Amino acid sequence: MKKLLASSCLLLSAMPMSSFAAECGKVTIADMNWNSASLIANVDRIILAEGYDCDAELVPGDTMPTGTSMIEKGEPDIAPEFWSNSLKAALDRGVEEGRLRFAGAVLSDGGEEGFWVPKYLVEKDPSLGTIEGVIANRELFEHPEDPSKSAFYGCPAGWNCQISSGNLFNAMGLEDKGFELIDPGSGAGLSGSIAKAYERGEGWFGYYWAPTAVLGKYEMVKVDFGSGIDEDHFKTCTTNADCLEPKVTMYPPSAVDTVITESFAQNSPEAVSYLSNRSFTNAQLNSLLAWMEDNQADGEIAAMHFLENHEDIWGAWVTPEVAKKIKASL
Repeated sequence: MKKLLASSCLLLSAMPMSSFAAECGKVTIADMNWNSASLIANVDRIILAEGYDCDAELVPGDTMPTGTSMIEKGEPDIAPEFWSNSLKAALDRGVEEGRLRFAGAVLSDGGEEGFWVPKYLVEKDPSLGTIEGVIANRELFEHPEDPSKSAFYGCPAGWNCQISSGNLFNAMGLEDKGFELIDPGSGAGLSGSIAKAYERGEGWFGYYWAPTAVLGKYEMVKVDFGSGIDEDHFKTCTTNADCLEPKVTMYPPSAVDTVITESFAQNSPEAVSYLSNRSFTNAQLNSLLAWMEDNQADGEIAAMHFLENHEDIWGAWVTPEVAKKIKASL
């Protein structure tokens, strides 16, 4: 037995260290139920499987249940696009207890929210990129049912952003300035109103967010409130339905992270290095989401499209050797 153990140790010591570095094992990745998250999850699955020899598998996911499962059960191993503000206290506790780790920001410029107008309006009159210019030219934003009023398209009822957009509408006194806050009824109703305005070359003013296919298809300009960002007030009042005296503040970027379990981080350091390097800008994701919508593509097809056509982006996330393996698999 001693001779067998000695022989085994000699054999192991003679093996190249790269064979251990490439060892990744089974990895589960949360495939969240919105397009950008599904796209990124599929990109991660392909890169981890083909570039790092992981046995990578997608599992269904959503923000609350995925975060809770990672904290309590240690699975799945990776949540590629986690809007962490929605579960921040629990996630921070998971990190403190050594269960979780933030691998990096999947959106390099953070999730983006704001009030927007079409770019073609700002090109004609740059003042329309400011709230003062919008108010001064309110006749450009005609109400669909009452020509005497101007329209501001808010967030659909029941969504969290309905509170913040409504509070900012009130903080700016837009009702007194002739605007009416319109509930679009749904996300489709809100995006449809932008598409309709664009097709007709008309004015549009309202709330929207990124990354989204809509902002990938239709060039919009985020209106400058001239206030800067008051993050404390935004968190304590703007996003609070009971906020009595909302102040004007720009939306702070939303933290959008890749969250991993600590056990995965310990077992697969090279894969973690990739996840730490991997990030998209909002403009990149907007464009990819628009492609997904135009081609009715799911996350897997969109991931293949991305890897085949955007090595300029993903090639920077991995070593040349890993990039070569991924290209060969495609």
